[in-house]
Amino acid sequence: MKKIKLNIISFEKKYASHFYNLNVEWLKKYFYVEPYDEKVLSNPKKYVLEPGGFIFFAKYNNEIAGVVSLINQKTFFELSKMAVSPKYQGLGIGLELMNFCIEFAKTKGWKSITLYSHRKLVAAINLYSKLGFKEIPLEENSHYERSDIKMRLEL
Repeated sequence: MKKIKLNIISFEKKYASHFYNLNVEWLKKYFYVEPYDEKVLSNPKKYVLEPGGFIFFAKYNNEIAGVVSLINQKTFFELSKMAVSPKYQGLGIGLELMNFCIEFAKTKGWKSITLYSHRKLVAAINLYSKLGFKEIPLEENSHYERSDIKMRLEL
């Protein structure tokens, strides 16, 4: 896969609709939008940024092609709300976003990154495993109804 010119930028209010739309499009394709998703996606400032989390966008050809967030869940940081526009899938943007988040977490001195996923997302689970994420026990009352796997990357 040839390396593409990708620019990863921090959240700006003018990109909030991309955070919402890219994630909702992805969720509707594979699952459905849960109440927790709607809450976080509709108000990223309140539910991601103010509690100490981060949102990053992948800009490709001057367009927002992907998004990812790191949500402060008090006892750990959750890699969440990652989506790539169908128009730009297959270019390695998801991998670039993941690598960016891992490096970002290391610079912050975090001990680990946790994520929730679903086993039917085979390509995503394979990507996470390739990057060193290991499956850990999933709590019974996860904030996602759809999650059936929880993974952690020790940094």
